[in-house]
Amino acid sequence: MAKKTIADLDCSGLRVLMRVDFNVPLNDDGRITDDRRIQMAIPSIEKVLEDGGSVILMSHLGRPKGEPDPKYSLRPAANRLGDLIENPVSFATDTVGDDAKAQVEKLIDGEVLVLENVRFNPGEKKGDAEYAATLASFGDAYVNDAFGTCHRTDGSMFAVPKAMQGKPRVVGYLVEKEIQYLTDAIESPERPFVAILGGAKVSDKINVIDNLLAKCDKVLIGGAMAYTFSLAQDGKVGDSLVEPDKVELAKSLIEKAGDKLVLPTDTHCANGFPKTAEQAAGLDKKTVTSGEIPDGYEGLDIGPDTAAAYANIVKDAKTVVWNGPMGVFEVPPFDAGTKAVAEAIAHSSATSIIGGGDSAAAIQQLGFADQVSHVSTGGGASLEMLEGKTFEAVAVLDDK
Repeated sequence: MAKKTIADLDCSGLRVLMRVDFNVPLNDDGRITDDRRIQMAIPSIEKVLEDGGSVILMSHLGRPKGEPDPKYSLRPAANRLGDLIENPVSFATDTVGDDAKAQVEKLIDGEVLVLENVRFNPGEKKGDAEYAATLASFGDAYVNDAFGTCHRTDGSMFAVPKAMQGKPRVVGYLVEKEIQYLTDAIESPERPFVAILGGAKVSDKINVIDNLLAKCDKVLIGGAMAYTFSLAQDGKVGDSLVEPDKVELAKSLIEKAGDKLVLPTDTHCANGFPKTAEQAAGLDKKTVTSGEIPDGYEGLDIGPDTAAAYANIVKDAKTVVWNGPMGVFEVPPFDAGTKAVAEAIAHSSATSIIGGGDSAAAIQQLGFADQVSHVSTGGGASLEMLEGKTFEAVAVLDDK
């Protein structure tokens, strides 16, 4: 790790301003349905508290429009953190307003303060200097432990640490771990190195595919983007989700990749898109050879032959990176391909890194999260790392 980490910081007597990723899913009652991101931040928080410092936590939640919106309040996250740690956790009803300033002022060593959603302030997305300066004034040191937003240059990620030049600025344990795993996988993988890429759009993953083809032994393709590749080979895709404007790009990737790029040989399709298992039960479902999806039918998962072939490739791998499901994994029976791939990764001896977003949700939902090496907390951030991009929000921090 080229950057200083929280392990290099003596936090005794310091007020530590820490950017975390508490962007957790909430149900209609405002209850947290998955607190993994909160739990992943606890080691960095507890390091500060054990050293004898105090912590001020900043995070976003959802996509509010630069003004307060009760459904995106961080209060449930603050309450949940209070349940998970033994130290007192308080909550400020604003980010840089009177309540935040008053609560920061009275914060004592051993205590945690959670500020209200940073995106309630228009200065967050704009990276406003005055807003950033106020946040910067709250802390004696800055910690970035929000991997899920490391690819962004929002105020709390970039302008705040920039404004804290001269004060310690380090990465937290979670960001250190995420970057280490992804960097090692890309730069010095144990081989065979296999990448599995799914999801809806080729356009979302085009740079990732391009970068990984130069580094991997095999790149396996699933999800709806497989149908754009199928179209590029003059296949019939029925009503499947495709990107006609990316067909030429898909053709060039097929030519460039040779046998490194592995595409599905069969497809599980149906005469409609199901949102629930009940809807799926009422559809006409069939497995067809890839490129032979009939009109009126939509590809919804890789077929059983493809699932078995992919599992076989994974079995012999030493490093596996997986980003994106193989089909509509939320609705049985179109979860079969994703489940087969997840199971193969879980049972392999490879170093396995699961990208955030839907892949992380799938591996959790299927019960394999504790059988893989690393489940990323950041979908967009992990994708950008796999593209080979650097993060300005990390670059601004102190070098070792």
